[in-house]
Amino acid sequence: MPPRIHSFGSSDLLTHEICARIATMAAQCLIEQGYFSIILAGGETPRELYRQLRYIATDWRYWHIYFSDERCLPAGDLQRNDTMATTAWLNHVAIPSAQIHRVPARSNVNTAAADYAAILQHAPGFDLALLGLGEDGHTASLFPGGAADENSIALAVAVTDAPKLPARRVSMSPRCLSTSSAVWFIVSGSNKREVLEAWLAGAPLPPEAIKPHAGVDIFTDLDLESNVTGS
Repeated sequence: MPPRIHSFGSSDLLTHEICARIATMAAQCLIEQGYFSIILAGGETPRELYRQLRYIATDWRYWHIYFSDERCLPAGDLQRNDTMATTAWLNHVAIPSAQIHRVPARSNVNTAAADYAAILQHAPGFDLALLGLGEDGHTASLFPGGAADENSIALAVAVTDAPKLPARRVSMSPRCLSTSSAVWFIVSGSNKREVLEAWLAGAPLPPEAIKPHAGVDIFTDLDLESNVTGS
């Protein structure tokens, strides 16, 4: 099924709406199953969202945090996605540290991927995956022409030749991301228009390999005119 598009007039409105929807989803999951499990996007786009999530009303003790991808760098490095999320959000709330499931920092990227896959095997299930979209069409650390094989049974993949530094990364696989009950792409900024339109027109980009049962949602501050299906 084609992605569902939710378009907003500004990045502030976009961030506010996603934050509110996450709060609502978390509340429902906590009532229905006793936990809320979320996969976080990296990069700069979600930083303000993570700051705002500090202030939602929820029982943080029952949240589980996972990361869609990570750069193969030492723990605490400022370029790691988990460092950004920790600084912007996770250090400010009471999620038990054992429920923040980071990609292990290893010198060998294949070992890191295998160790993260072992962690993912024990996940209670994923309620929501937040993902971004790069100007080159990548999502998580799945780059065009790279490891976005939707038929692979792997849960995590080692990326050794990312076109953006650092070249070595660990990414959840398309199969793993597709198991999430909801998959939301956050696409913000005029520099993303061309690649988003290409994806919506059917270009064979990595997001195409992510196929959750319920389909995917795209939240954007771009006016896509006739492509907009709702807000």
